[in-house]
Amino acid sequence: MLIKVCGIKTEENIKFLSDSDIEMVGLNFYKPSVRYITEKIDPSIFDKFKPEVKRVGVFVNEQAEQILDIAKKYKLDYVQLHGDEDQEFCEYISNSLPIIKVFRIDEKFDFKSIGNYAMASLFLFDTQTIHYGGSGKKFDWKILMQYTGTTPFLLSGGIGPDDHIELSQIDHPQFIGIDINSKFESAPGVKDRNLIIPFINSIRES
Repeated sequence: MLIKVCGIKTEENIKFLSDSDIEMVGLNFYKPSVRYITEKIDPSIFDKFKPEVKRVGVFVNEQAEQILDIAKKYKLDYVQLHGDEDQEFCEYISNSLPIIKVFRIDEKFDFKSIGNYAMASLFLFDTQTIHYGGSGKKFDWKILMQYTGTTPFLLSGGIGPDDHIELSQIDHPQFIGIDINSKFESAPGVKDRNLIIPFINSIRES
């Protein structure tokens, strides 16, 4: 199972995660977020990660040229579009970098509505809230079975340290990984080693 840790912004977190068994790290470039990466952080600090750990830049309704400038500066491997970006915008960005398109899910969500986003390399299914991610809230994972598309997806939204067994029981052909965030923090934007590392080990063993 692919593991993405999102909202990384401290040097301490980067140091311990650089030695962990994960596939992706999420760098948040949405200014209203408590996990926003400020200009004070030297992009070279992320070079501590092994080359095979993919860097994902998280953006919300950002201008295309700004996204592409940041992607170059931080050596991003993926652009995660977490806002209300339409198909044309996604297509434009996907011509430069692979994209992860986020959809916020509740019991009324129509999975047929995302069929025109085939340009995305991955989908990410998060919980529908007034915020753009990081809410710590789950949606009913049984809803995932309504998705019959072919684009692989990551699951996000309120995943916590005790969810490894339930996650291992999700049987969907396009479910390839998870995105963990706020439930693994000691403070907003500060990941807790004592929560993340045991969880990763449990996922790998399940």
